[in-house]
Amino acid sequence: MNHQKKVMLLIDADNVSADVVEQAVGHVMALHGAIHVRRAYCTAESALANLQLFKRHSIRPIVNLSTGKNSTDISLAVDAIDLVLAERPDVVIVVSSDSDFAPLVIRLREKGCRVEGIGQQGKTGEDSKPVYDDFIDLAHKGGRSGATVRPAARKRATVRAVDVELEPTPAPPPASQPAPMAGAVPTRKPAPARAARAPDTPVRGRTAVAQGEGRRPKARAAAAAAGLDDEREAASPTPPTGRHAPLPDEVTRILAAVPDLWRGGRIELGIASEQLRAGNLLAKSATSSRLFKKFPTHFALTPERQPNKVQYIGPRVV
Repeated sequence: MNHQKKVMLLIDADNVSADVVEQAVGHVMALHGAIHVRRAYCTAESALANLQLFKRHSIRPIVNLSTGKNSTDISLAVDAIDLVLAERPDVVIVVSSDSDFAPLVIRLREKGCRVEGIGQQGKTGEDSKPVYDDFIDLAHKGGRSGATVRPAARKRATVRAVDVELEPTPAPPPASQPAPMAGAVPTRKPAPARAARAPDTPVRGRTAVAQGEGRRPKARAAAAAAGLDDEREAASPTPPTGRHAPLPDEVTRILAAVPDLWRGGRIELGIASEQLRAGNLLAKSATSSRLFKKFPTHFALTPERQPNKVQYIGPRVV
C-alpha cells in the first residue's frame, strides 16, 4: 500500500494577501495532492476580514490577541514545533515573506521534515529563500498595490510641470545673452503686456529652469510639484507654519502622525508603522513601506532592496 505524505500548511496571514493565500492552497494541492493541517496565524481583525476564505478552504484561524512586535510569528513558530513533534509530517509549508522564519526552517529540517516556502512577490528578501528546501513567489493579482500607485503620482507631477510651461511668466534676458525672438516661448493665448520684474524677484516657469541648469532633477520636480520658486525652499528643514501647505492631504496626515519625519532624520519603518497605526492611517495587516511608496517625491526608503528606514524628502513650506 502506498504511503501518502502528510502535509502541513502554516500561513502567516498578516504577512501575505488573501489572494496569495488562495493561490498557495491551490499550488500545494496540485503539488502534493492533500493538505492534512491547514492553519492561518493572524490578528482578530484579519481573521474577520478573511473569514469566507478560511471557510472555503477549511483553514483553521489561530487568532493572536497580543499586539507586540512579531507576536504572530512567534505563535506560528511555537505551534510548528509542537505539530511536528506530535504529527510527524513529511512536508511543512510556510506561507510568508518574512525572513525571521529562517531559524524555524532549520530546526524543522533537523527533525526530518522537508520544509518548503511560499512568499508574496516583491516582499521576499533574496537572503531568506535558500534556507528552504524549495521556495516560490506568488504574484498578488487583486487589489491596488504600491506599484500601481507610483506611476499615478509621477503623472500628477508631470501635469503640474506642463501647466507651468504652457503659461510662462516672461522675464528680461541676462545682459550677457541676446533678447529672445518674438514668439520663441509657446503660449496658448496672447498674454497682456506686463511690467518688468525687479532684479531680486524670483523667476518662475521655463526661464527659472533655464537659469538653474545645475539643479538636481529630483529637487526640481519636488519644487515644481509644490509650486516653489527654488529647490532651496523645498530643502528647508523648517516645518510648515502657513495655513495652507501645498502638500497632498494624505502626506500632511502622515507628517502629522510621524512628526519626527519633519526633522530630516531617517526613521525606522517599525517605529513609523506604530505611529501611523496610532493615527488610524495604517491597518494592522498593512505595511508602512507600501504607504510611503505611494509618494516617491515626498518619501525615500532605504536601503533600496530591503528598506527598513524612511526619510521625508518632499517640499517644506514656511
